Amino acid sequence: MTLNDQYNKWKETTLKKSLDRFKERKERFETSAGIEVPRVAMPAEVDSTAGFDTTPSAPTQPAEESYLEKLGFPGEYPYTRGVQPTMYRSRFWTMRQYAGFSTAEDSNKRYRYLLGQGQTGLSVAFDLPTQIGYDADDPIAAGEVGKVGVSISSIKDMEQLFDQIPLEKVSTSMTINAPAGVLLAMYIAVAKRQGADVSKLRGTIQNDILKEYVARGTYIFPPEPSMRLITDIFQYCAKDVPNWNTISISGYHIREAGSTAVQEVAFTLANGMAYVEAALQAGLNVDEFAGQLSFFFNAHNNFLEEVAKFRAARRLWAKIMRERFKAGKPSSWQLRFHTQTAGSTLTAQQPENNVVRVTVQALSAVLGGTQSLHTNSMDEALWLPTEKAVRVALRTQQILAHESGVADSVDPLAGSYLIEYLTDEIEKGAQEYIARIDDMGGALQSIEKGFMQNEIQNAAYAAQQAIERGEQVVVGVNQFTVEESLTLERLKVDPAIELGQRERLKELRERRKKERVDELLGKLVSAAKGTENLMPLFIECVENDITLGEICNALRGVWGEYVAEGF
Repeated sequence: MTLNDQYNKWKETTLKKSLDRFKERKERFETSAGIEVPRVAMPAEVDSTAGFDTTPSAPTQPAEESYLEKLGFPGEYPYTRGVQPTMYRSRFWTMRQYAGFSTAEDSNKRYRYLLGQGQTGLSVAFDLPTQIGYDADDPIAAGEVGKVGVSISSIKDMEQLFDQIPLEKVSTSMTINAPAGVLLAMYIAVAKRQGADVSKLRGTIQNDILKEYVARGTYIFPPEPSMRLITDIFQYCAKDVPNWNTISISGYHIREAGSTAVQEVAFTLANGMAYVEAALQAGLNVDEFAGQLSFFFNAHNNFLEEVAKFRAARRLWAKIMRERFKAGKPSSWQLRFHTQTAGSTLTAQQPENNVVRVTVQALSAVLGGTQSLHTNSMDEALWLPTEKAVRVALRTQQILAHESGVADSVDPLAGSYLIEYLTDEIEKGAQEYIARIDDMGGALQSIEKGFMQNEIQNAAYAAQQAIERGEQVVVGVNQFTVEESLTLERLKVDPAIELGQRERLKELRERRKKERVDELLGKLVSAAKGTENLMPLFIECVENDITLGEICNALRGVWGEYVAEGF
């Protein structure tokens, strides 16, 4: 079958099915000069009379077999050109600004403000005590309540966080890992109180504990029970919350810790493979949960490398799922991902320059085919972002979507000699890393041996040395510097919010039924010692006003806490 025949088959099947569900935003896409923009640009030697959208003038393109093997068509294996046949021609990526600070009430105001400004999905940042499973009144939380995210200790906080926000109608991402099941339980319980159909809830929990051991550090429990919590969520959501992404396998924090683009792809996919293997060992069928896996990548400064990185990751994951894990459904092969621009590249010096950095990074994510995007604010190297800075970050996405034209054609840079070369090289480098990790026994074993950590540390050291030697220019830092005084507005978190949170928890504990609390915590301890799925019990606990810290402390009593070894 010729490439022309393959294209016509794609149009009559995959594309038609997609257009029946999601019409394109316009009848005709064109440039400012009135030139029609093709849905999908194809190799030059393709016969345009066969129904192709366009015949570009590029002189030499891959042979037909190579094209189908490496690029294919949008919405079809190997998904190099995107997981949707029409991508942004039908629907823009989800504009999901990561936000959360102070109290649930303050964060709720920010969320409603962002939704009013055109944001299309919510993304919740939790404070440090919440991330490591402590209530706001725990002594270990002193001084950290509400500082780097919103403080959530109970279902009452979660209700306030989403006050006047119908959970059945919004998509919510929650950046939470070790206690992800408990926070998801609170979200589900609040949705039930709103009268929502839980099966229609859409969103993502990060739930990626392996990268916490590698790069970030907000773990609680040892690896084995942590993996059990993850597979419990997979199993529960596959049946009861089928539209929820049960994990966001994160390369973002791996890159923020200093990895290269190749390491980001390799280590992220290796971790993803470990989760798939854990789920299979727990008795799940790969096609029952694989469609609910999602990924989270960094958009860094090297624009062309970043575009290629996203395409390479998508192609490599499709091969892994189809060939290694024998997944049968096309939805199981698709790597769907959220992107955040690189926080580690933001500078406190000349912070307005960060608007440019974020724009370039966001553009790479869009041209790489992201499903949702967070753009960092210009002032994040200094303090929590202000409303104005967040608005500028959101407007950056909206300008890319509505004014730049980059969303009018699928995979616009496909066929570029350099892009395809970089895509191939990143895939090759990632495969070599994955082979080394396989030889160690898998991702968990490589983490226990310190392999991933050491590779990232070495890459971070080399990058910093290049900056200090002036080989890598950072505008405003090691070149093009000025004497300046900062005039940006600053957001401050009132220390009094910690006292308020403590008072609310005191009132909650006095008001609830102590006998019921003791009974449920006892059931939780027994269940943690066994093998039953913990998610239904988490939901029952939070519905009875048992707090995050109380649940996590009960689990600590059974499983203990993880202590990292030095390497």
